[in-house]
Amino acid sequence: MFTITKSRQVEQIYRGQKTSEGAGVQLTRLFSSNLQRRLDPFLMLDNFASDNPDDYIAGFPDHPHRGFETVTYMIEGRMLHRDSKGNEGLLENGGVQWMTAGSGLVHSEIPQQEDGTMSGFQLWLNLAAADKMSKPWYKDYQNADLPKYTTDEGVAITVIAGRSNGTEGAVQRDKTEPLYLDVHVPAGKSFSTAIPANHNAFIVVYEGQVELSGTTIEATQLALLANDADVDGVHLTATDDSRVLILAGKPLNEPIVQHGPFVMNSREEIVAAFNDFQAGKFA
Repeated sequence: MFTITKSRQVEQIYRGQKTSEGAGVQLTRLFSSNLQRRLDPFLMLDNFASDNPDDYIAGFPDHPHRGFETVTYMIEGRMLHRDSKGNEGLLENGGVQWMTAGSGLVHSEIPQQEDGTMSGFQLWLNLAAADKMSKPWYKDYQNADLPKYTTDEGVAITVIAGRSNGTEGAVQRDKTEPLYLDVHVPAGKSFSTAIPANHNAFIVVYEGQVELSGTTIEATQLALLANDADVDGVHLTATDDSRVLILAGKPLNEPIVQHGPFVMNSREEIVAAFNDFQAGKFA
């Protein structure tokens, strides 16, 4: 287990805003344009969680993307993905879909259940300017495909991306170096993992409550972690049985210009994205 020399502090705590997307899916937007600069290379994080089918059943019909990656973590439920390249995949409990929209893709995400709980997260991860027009790509990782480990204290970790305590995640990215962990911490137990000092980082508590450097973070809260040249990781302790996302990434330090489902580096590139989409070039 990694020993923290100096853990990150909490810079600010945020509570997400309720909103609706797709064909009326109710969700909580944990952050978007308000923190894109501060959390570079991350662009947005949404949490969907409901046992009311009216909140999710219509899903997300066909919609385009260009210039970034989407990471959908399906904690509970079933979601069918189809895209304009003819790809199709079914995400089930504990699965992840990692999609690189690149030069342009039209896709849909439709629930494959009529009742029960649907819960998970969708993260938007920026692409470097040199990669924004790359060939679209995606891969589904079912729960059994995701690397996992358990600490001596019984903390269970799923490593979606990056590396944690010697375990390499399902996805690696050279330019943004994302770390994406789902950490289940029993009450009274602690967890530590390395995070490079120059990476932007945050945690989201989605069940329970944790303490981090003297600050309490409750369920549904996002804690932005302070940058400091001397820090080498994060250390947290659960006051209740808790489930926490830990995310960090290397900033791109490039212009961010977003208009709806397109994220580029200039207004001219946004205009080109709209023109290409309208001309059917995302097929």
